[in-house]
Amino acid sequence: MTRRLLLEQALEIFAAKGYAATTIDDIAAAAGTTRTTFYMHFASKAQLMQELVTVLDEIFTSADKPPLREVVSSGDRRLVRAFIETKADQWPVTRPYVLAANQAAAVEPDIAAIRERWYDATISEMKRGLDDADRFDPAARRIRCSLAFGELEYLSVRWMLRGWSVVDRTTALDVLVDSWCHLLADDGART
Repeated sequence: MTRRLLLEQALEIFAAKGYAATTIDDIAAAAGTTRTTFYMHFASKAQLMQELVTVLDEIFTSADKPPLREVVSSGDRRLVRAFIETKADQWPVTRPYVLAANQAAAVEPDIAAIRERWYDATISEMKRGLDDADRFDPAARRIRCSLAFGELEYLSVRWMLRGWSVVDRTTALDVLVDSWCHLLADDGART
């Protein structure tokens, strides 16, 4: 229970003060405990952040029905749209985790490495979907997946920073679905 409270309070303080400005004493005090108790649960602020990243990954992947690999393999526009809409629906919940993780990655090499491994694992899963479908030149599959994932990641972070103030949700998701379908599903001949 104390561990969960430390995680919850840390996430709130990271959102209010930023990752770098938040101290272990801030987190412990917000949880109604001490620095000593904090260290009984986490070796460092970075280790606490690693656990928050694990929670974030669970939030993201728990809603993936069907899983991303199957969505990409299918090439089905409706499944692509449903996947992207599900991700956008998750943004309000995942916002504090993503922003804290991005801030932490700027100052914590271990968090930056975890984020890069997560990106790589996601892109690899997408590529396996293209491999399963045997769509596109094998040499081009990874870059197609990298571009598609990069677009989703960019839009999600922009939304987390600014909301839908620049473009409305429907337009943004329509364009993103078009792009994903072009990159991941449209293997027609190019002239």
